Amino acid sequence: MTTTTGELRPAIVGAGPAGVRAAQTLVAHGLRPVVIDEAPRAGGQIYRRPPAGLAQRTARTLYGFESKRADALHQAFDALRGRIDHRPDSLVWNAQDNQLDVLHNPTRGTSRVPYSHLIVATGATDRVLPVPGWTLPGVYTLGGAQVALKFQGCAIGRRVVFMGTGPLLYLVAYQYAKAGVQVAAVLDTARLADQLAATPAMLSQPAVFAKGVYYVGWLRAHGIALHGGVRPLRVRGDEAQGRVTGVAWQDGNEERTLACDAVGFGYALRSETQLADLLGCRFDYAPLHRAHLPVRDAAGRASVEGVYLAGDGAGIMGADAAERAGERAALALLSDNGVAVDTARAADLERRLDRITGFRHGLERAFPVPDDWAAHAPDELVVCRCENVTAGSLRRTIADAGASEMNRLKALSRVGMGRCQGRMCGAAAAEILAHATQQPLQQVGRLRGQAPIKPIPIRLVPAEGAGA
Repeated sequence: MTTTTGELRPAIVGAGPAGVRAAQTLVAHGLRPVVIDEAPRAGGQIYRRPPAGLAQRTARTLYGFESKRADALHQAFDALRGRIDHRPDSLVWNAQDNQLDVLHNPTRGTSRVPYSHLIVATGATDRVLPVPGWTLPGVYTLGGAQVALKFQGCAIGRRVVFMGTGPLLYLVAYQYAKAGVQVAAVLDTARLADQLAATPAMLSQPAVFAKGVYYVGWLRAHGIALHGGVRPLRVRGDEAQGRVTGVAWQDGNEERTLACDAVGFGYALRSETQLADLLGCRFDYAPLHRAHLPVRDAAGRASVEGVYLAGDGAGIMGADAAERAGERAALALLSDNGVAVDTARAADLERRLDRITGFRHGLERAFPVPDDWAAHAPDELVVCRCENVTAGSLRRTIADAGASEMNRLKALSRVGMGRCQGRMCGAAAAEILAHATQQPLQQVGRLRGQAPIKPIPIRLVPAEGAGA
């Protein structure tokens, strides 16, 4: 198919590393894409920029070792001003008929954005496996704790425990400690043996591996307790005052407790795939990511013509991979429409992405999601906080109604029907369903995406010129 650049109306959803590099590539070839992003300023989660009115902190303070990369990405996007249609503070909540339904959060105005081609760079969110007490005030996901620090310049507490697993666990603990917060402990469900076994694969990206080793070494050198191979038991709280007072965990055969006033937790990241689902993209189970993900080829082409997938929204690979995948997806879009591109550059990007995949395998080996979580989840544990669905009610529904697939379980129990549409509870519900039915995780399926993919007000105001 050959199309002139004047006929192309590309849109990019997300202005993180993948979205920025995709926009930069399209502009370099004469296009003016629409870039829609929920944040007020480009950068994504990893390079999130504070509000313009907030007291300025240096890039080194905000991003540490990644400050140069963050600066480069921010400058690249700022240089596109006037050559893209940037729509910040805007949520894409639905997609149909080559149009995106967009909510502008500050004004609550809604509009429709038509497109000829679409690059989906929706990023990732925390994988949540709940623990008793996780609904107490003062309990945050690791990503939420990081947003508070980077974007709002505040901490989630004065004495904080971080628990779960994954590289983000140590990064956020390091960032909090560097900011002067008392980090009481880091509780990792992964074992040292896991990390040692994964070292050869992770050495394929020596600079990234070295940064991770540095974070752990720095935390130890500054007297912060690091516990590996643990099982979180509960977040303790003062019911009268409604606040966190501590955590309890199992270390071998011993139950241990520690006082704190806030908890950050999470089990690595999971891709935000709802938009790809609404677009009709085909999904398949990806064992590396322990999730069903939209299918794409090496260049980022989805199963739906004109749709391209890039960055962590298509599979967690990290910021470096996201930048390359964003550029590669944009080159694929251009090439598919008869625009001459640098084929050698495209091939090099694919080779680099393939090498990063090996490193990603190492990370999964080093920080495995605990496969026994569901077996230890007590019946009274709230899994879906929107609908107050407990692990016990899920198990009863599975046993009594014979539910063996996620959407059937949703229909019968209401899990995933609340405001988050299963974004927070879906992974945990799938783990419980797989354990209760003795099926492999990939066999229980996934919650189908529904509009709106994130909460929107009941009353929306059509924007002037909506649909134009």
